[in-house]
Amino acid sequence: MAEVIGVRFKEVGKIYYFDPDGNTFNQEDMVVVETARGLECGTVALCNKDIPDEKIIHPLKKVLRQATQRDIDHIQENKEREKSAFKICEEKIKEHNLDMKLVEVEYTFDNSKILFYFTADGRVDFRTLVKDLATIFRTRIELRQIGVRDEAKMLGGLGVCGKPFCCNSFLGEFQPVSIKMAKEQGLSLSPVKISGTCGRLMCCLQYEQEAYTDLIKNSPKVGSKIDTPQGKGTVTEVALLTGIVKVKLDDAPEEAPPRAYSLKELNGECDDCHRKKNDPIQSYVDSLFTFPEETSESKKTDHIHRENDKKVLENTDKPNRRGKVYHNSKNHRNHNNHYKPRRRNNKFQKNNHKTLDK
Repeated sequence: MAEVIGVRFKEVGKIYYFDPDGNTFNQEDMVVVETARGLECGTVALCNKDIPDEKIIHPLKKVLRQATQRDIDHIQENKEREKSAFKICEEKIKEHNLDMKLVEVEYTFDNSKILFYFTADGRVDFRTLVKDLATIFRTRIELRQIGVRDEAKMLGGLGVCGKPFCCNSFLGEFQPVSIKMAKEQGLSLSPVKISGTCGRLMCCLQYEQEAYTDLIKNSPKVGSKIDTPQGKGTVTEVALLTGIVKVKLDDAPEEAPPRAYSLKELNGECDDCHRKKNDPIQSYVDSLFTFPEETSESKKTDHIHRENDKKVLENTDKPNRRGKVYHNSKNHRNHNNHYKPRRRNNKFQKNNHKTLDK
C-alpha cells in the first residue's frame, strides 16, 4: 500500500497520482508538482488515501509544495498570454495558407514551453510556422494535432439533449463506443440521431450498455423457437426494458397477430421467484441452503458403491450364535484375491515367447 493524492491539471481531465511526501492536502487545494513537461500547478481531486501497489506506476513523483498566492497570480498571467498567443498564431496560419484550425493555446507553469492544439483533415507541414512562432515568443514551441472529440472536450457546448457536453462536464477520459451498442439498445442507426456534435457516436451510448448486455443474456433472441403456456412458437419481437416478448404460435392461423408474454410467464416463475432471481443477495442466501440435484451420473455411481458394499458384506466371515467365527475359505480367498491382484512379469513372458519361436 502507498499513500497518494490525485491531482488534476484541467477542470475536466485525467487524474494523476503523486506522493504527498507526508503532507495532508484537502480537496480543491492547489499544489505544484513536477511532470514530464516540467513544473505544473494542479488542483487536488483526491485527498490522501492508500492504494495497492499494483494500481500505481512506480516511482511516484513527490509534491514539491502547496501553491501560494504568487503561483495563483502567475497562472492568471499565463491565461492572458494564451489569449494573445492565440491571435498571433491564427494570423501566422493565414499568412502561410495552412489548412488547419487552431483550437487552444496552453502555457506551461514555468513558461518553458507553449503548446498549440489544432485540428486538420490530414498531415500538415508546419515547420515554417514553428520557426516564426519561436522567433516571436523566444521559447520552445510544440504543435499537437488532436481529433474532433478532443476539440469538443476543449471548447465545450450543448448536446442534442440540451445539456452541456458530457466530455466537457464530468468525463475524465473517453470510453470506446461502437455501432453494436446502438443495435443492442434498439436505437435508430441513422448517423444524425446517434452522433454527437463532434460527428462521432454519442458517449452516452456507453452508460446503459452493461444493463442491456445483461438483459440480452436473459431474453430469447428474435427468430428462436420457445415453449409458451399455449404451445411452441417463434419469437418475433423482444422489448428488453419492459420484459415483454411477442411470440407467433405454431398452431395459430397465419392471420392471427403475435401473442405477448412476459419473461415471468415464459420461465414459469411467480413474482416472488422472479424477485429472488434478480436480487443477488437473496440468490446468495438461497445458495447456502440448497444442495446439488442428483444427476444420472451421480445415481450410477451411488448404485455401483452400494453393489460393492453388498459384495464386501457377503464375503466377510459371519459369527454364529455363540460368537465364534467360522472362516469361509472360499470367500476368504476371494476376498484376498480382490485386494491382492496377481502381478504379471512382462519380461519373463517376452523371454518365453522368444524361446518358443526359436
